[in-house]
Amino acid sequence: MDFSWVFTYWPLIVAGAIQTVLLLVISVGFGFILAIGLALALVCGPFWLRWCAKVYCTSLRGTPLLIQLWLLYYGVGSFLPMIPGLRASVLWPVLREGFFFAAVSFTLNYAAYEAEVLRGALLAVPKGELEAGRAFGMSPATLLRRIWLPRAIRIALPTIGGEVVLQLKATPLAFTVTVMDLYAVAYKVRQDTLLVYEPLIVVTLFYVCLTLIITRAFRRVEMQVPIRR
Repeated sequence: MDFSWVFTYWPLIVAGAIQTVLLLVISVGFGFILAIGLALALVCGPFWLRWCAKVYCTSLRGTPLLIQLWLLYYGVGSFLPMIPGLRASVLWPVLREGFFFAAVSFTLNYAAYEAEVLRGALLAVPKGELEAGRAFGMSPATLLRRIWLPRAIRIALPTIGGEVVLQLKATPLAFTVTVMDLYAVAYKVRQDTLLVYEPLIVVTLFYVCLTLIITRAFRRVEMQVPIRR
């Protein structure tokens, strides 16, 4: 085993790790916010909104993430330069990068999965707690903010932790759209040095460590906020 290349490529390794973490944080953060809206639409929205949310979730959960990523990057991305004035705008440096399309694709995909998780959690909240909130005169918005949504998130917390880990494992797909994440760095090292296993071992250790951090963080939150029965 030869790991001497690490001292040469460590700036790229650090930059790739940062790209990976950024993709995870952006997709999970914005995806979770979108998932809340989708879950509420699925549970208590009007028929047309519920139908739209169901089509969205089914479509994105039923197709591979790689296909969604390529449709955005090679499909939508190929039409963006045709929009008048876009190349000269301040948005173009962001929109022309593969990182943007990867972040959007991962966010939309994560939201579809998480919406179904939250939908089940919202339906699992005991009806007595909601009725107690209404008896205290809470408005629907206050009831959602103070009782229904927090209890649903607590119920779904173990599953959410698992989904975050799954999202982390999906980030190497960004390599296929020119994003220089950690896996892309390992691929470059393999091309330059003809080493196969060593770069993959470094990537594996990074993902294992990050998975342990995520798992411990969610377990700590679960212990601090126990489910009340």
